[in-house]
Amino acid sequence: MSWQATVLTIFPEMLPGPLAHSLAGKALAAGLWRLETVDIRDFARDKHRSVDDAPFGGGPGMVMRPDVLDAAIEGAGGAGPLIHLSPRGRPLDQEHVRELAAGPGVRLLCGRFEGVDERLLEARAVEEVSLGDFVLSGGEPAAIALIDACVRLLPGVVGCAEALAEESFAEGLLEYPHYTRPQLWQGRAVPEVLVSGDHAKIRTWRRAEAERLTRERRPDLWQHYAARLAASGKR
Repeated sequence: MSWQATVLTIFPEMLPGPLAHSLAGKALAAGLWRLETVDIRDFARDKHRSVDDAPFGGGPGMVMRPDVLDAAIEGAGGAGPLIHLSPRGRPLDQEHVRELAAGPGVRLLCGRFEGVDERLLEARAVEEVSLGDFVLSGGEPAAIALIDACVRLLPGVVGCAEALAEESFAEGLLEYPHYTRPQLWQGRAVPEVLVSGDHAKIRTWRRAEAERLTRERRPDLWQHYAARLAASGKR
């Protein structure tokens, strides 16, 4: 059974979207993973297919109804953790992506309006996940990003496994800089070590550059990386 993403949304036409192209699209066509979209409005209880209502206590906007969402979740089936894409959720990182990719799949609840009734999240033990400290119009773009991050880790999706091992966050570091032809461009030359043919020196340079970039741009990651090195006795 291949890895499956089940997406609950009021805009099923937004999927697969970018996931129909490039690596994810080829893998989907090859059956390396599956995508199921569930239209939440199909589980509405009135002729208008309403999925939201005014918030208790007043305030702007509308809130997605727990009864409609619960029926959609029940009817959707699928495997893996039930995740609500929300700015208040746990920040998504590569370690979490690896965990999700190693499982049978994910069920993704895409919110809209002001949010989802809290009782639904509690009753279904929904995990909340965030892409970052910003707000989107809905959960669908975040769901697409999460799925893409997982799919590229599935066996057979990326042709070169070594490429995955050297990517940003694979070892807790940002990825080193890349260069290709021409060797000299607008007065800027490729670092000499990369054309030296000395693979040991190239590995050392790449590690040093990855550490430099992480230290400069992501001090939070650098702190964790340095702590792991210290604990392992490597530094």
